[in-house]
Amino acid sequence: MIEADAEKAVLHEFLEYQRASARAVLEGLGEDALRRPVLPSGWTPLGLVEHLGHAERHWFQEVLTGSAVPLPWPDSDHPPLTTPHPAAAVFGFYAEQCRIADTIIAATPLSAAPAGAHPDPALASQTTDLRRILLHMIEETARHAGHLDAVRELIDGRTGLGPR
Repeated sequence: MIEADAEKAVLHEFLEYQRASARAVLEGLGEDALRRPVLPSGWTPLGLVEHLGHAERHWFQEVLTGSAVPLPWPDSDHPPLTTPHPAAAVFGFYAEQCRIADTIIAATPLSAAPAGAHPDPALASQTTDLRRILLHMIEETARHAGHLDAVRELIDGRTGLGPR
């Protein structure tokens, strides 16, 4: 049990590090820059933060526990990876979803099987316990932190932001 607790602590630490990286890369950007699509695909930095909040909610609430707190707004009221919501509301949503996830992580053994399932069979088969959900979320968050880092450089030339 001690080894599993230590492993969970390390995985959780890595997830929190990636969360902090995603937030730090965007520090200092104004509302206009956060809403500006920089790449041809049209996603916005703020939209990607909202997406990360939805990912936290989906994996730790819907998939792991089988239920989720209601969303503060409709999920389908805007194009994917964009958002009409104010930056403070989006960052607050992300922080709240991370807080809820942290509570669930603390109370759940690494070997706990999900009560729900991801609709994609390939992802469902890869995420069979909390350990694998944590690994998936580390990967997801790190990938998007990298996207945000590159977009920040395109927005104002700043690089090397965040913890690393």
